Amino acid sequence: MAGTYLTWTPSGAGSTTKWTTSFWVKRANLGGTQELVANWGSGNDNTTVRFLSGNNLEIVDYQSSSVVMKRVTNRLFRDTLAWYHIVVNIDTNQSTANDRTKLYINGVQETSFSTTTNYSSGQAHKWNTTYVHNIGQSGGGAGEFDGSMSHIHFIDGTTYDASAFGETDSTSGEWKIKTSPSVTYGTNGFFILKDGNSVTDQSGNSNNFTVAGGTLTKTESSPSNVFATLNNLDGYVSHMVFSHGNNTVDNGSTATNKSYTRSTLGMTSGKFYFEAKDVTNANYQSIGITDKASGGTDGELGGSSADYVYRNDAGQKGNNNSFSSYGNSYTTNDIIGCAVDLDNLKIYFSKNGVWQNSGDPTSGATGTGAAFTITAPSLTSTGFYFFAVGDNTAANSSKWSANFGNGYFGTTAVSSAGTNASGNGIFEYDVPTGYTALSTKGLNL
Repeated sequence: MAGTYLTWTPSGAGSTTKWTTSFWVKRANLGGTQELVANWGSGNDNTTVRFLSGNNLEIVDYQSSSVVMKRVTNRLFRDTLAWYHIVVNIDTNQSTANDRTKLYINGVQETSFSTTTNYSSGQAHKWNTTYVHNIGQSGGGAGEFDGSMSHIHFIDGTTYDASAFGETDSTSGEWKIKTSPSVTYGTNGFFILKDGNSVTDQSGNSNNFTVAGGTLTKTESSPSNVFATLNNLDGYVSHMVFSHGNNTVDNGSTATNKSYTRSTLGMTSGKFYFEAKDVTNANYQSIGITDKASGGTDGELGGSSADYVYRNDAGQKGNNNSFSSYGNSYTTNDIIGCAVDLDNLKIYFSKNGVWQNSGDPTSGATGTGAAFTITAPSLTSTGFYFFAVGDNTAANSSKWSANFGNGYFGTTAVSSAGTNASGNGIFEYDVPTGYTALSTKGLNL
C-alpha cells in the first residue's frame, strides 16, 4: 500500500551486465509515478521499473543523470482487479541492441514501446552494485507504489524469460504463477514475499529486506486467487477516497453526493459472504448488493429494483427506494455481515456476528429470517450481483472498511478469526456453512 517500502543494500557488487527480476503486482489507485523496484546511488545514478502517471510502464537506467537505457510501453496498466506478472531481463553483452533489455507481461514479450533507448554493448549498469535497492519507492523517497506485490525474484548473473516463473494453465488458458521456480539466483539474488508478507530471503542467500517505511500487511489475495475489492473505476466515484488496497472507502467531503461503490467481482450463482466495518457513521449508511454501478450523485444504494440493503437508521432494510423495519440500528465500529444465497435467492445481514431478524443463512429455500427474496441475477440489468457500500445522504459522508476475506479492516487484522468451512478467506465472524469469500477461487468452488 502507499507509504510502505522495503530496502536492502548488497555487501558487494554482482554482475553488472546481466540480471533478471520477476514479480507480480496488483494496482490499487492509478496515476502518479509509482516505483516498483529501484536502486538509488550517488551522482544521480539509478535504475528503476515503475508505472508512470499515464499508467504505462517504464524501465530506465540513469548514469550521472544521463539515460543509458529506457523503455516506455504503449500498453497501459489500468486494471485494479488483475495481478500483472512482470519480468525484466538485462544482458548488455547481446549483439543485437534491442535484445539487451527485454520485458515480459503475463508471459508475453512486450515489443511495443513509445520510447526505446538501448544500452551500448557491454555497458555496465548500477543495479546489483552496493547502492541501496528499494521496493515500493524510489531511493529519493518519492514515487510511492499503491497496491500489492508478490513473489519478487532477483537473479544475479543469469537471464530468464517469463516461462521460468509462470506458465499457461492448460484448462483456462490463463497465465499462472510458478510458486517455486527452478532458477539459479547468484550471489546477490533474492526471493521475498513468497507466502504472505515475509521479507526474509527464500533463495537461500539470506539477502533479507527491511521494512523501511509504512506497515507491510499480508493479503489473502494472490496471483492464484484474486479477492474482490471495492471498485474505484466505477462511474460516479471520483469524489470517493479509496485506500488500503481499495478495501476502504471514504464517501468524500462533498455534501451533495449520495452514490455508492460496488465490488470488483460479480456473482451469478453460489453462496457468498463479506463483512464491512462502519468506520465513520453517516445518516442512512447502507450495505448490501446491487446489479450495477452507481447511476450518479443521487444514485443511492437501495434506490433501484435490484438493490437490497441494510441501513443504519433504525436498522431498516431497503429495496427499490422502499424501506421497512428489519433489525437493529448500527453505528461506528460495528461490523456488518452480508450473506447472499443465489441458489435460493435469499439475502441475510448480521450485526457483530448476530444475524438480524433471527435469520438463518443455512436454511436454504425456506429462507428463515431472510431480509429479502431477491430477483434472479439473470433478470437484472447486468446479469450479476455485486456487494456494495455507501450512504444515502447529502448531509455528511460515510467511511467503510470492507473485508472480502483478506482478514483486515484497513490495517487492522480481525481480532479473532471466525470459522470458515470453505477454507477461502479470513473473516471476523463465522462464515455460514456453504458460503465462501468472493474471489476467483470462491467463484469456482
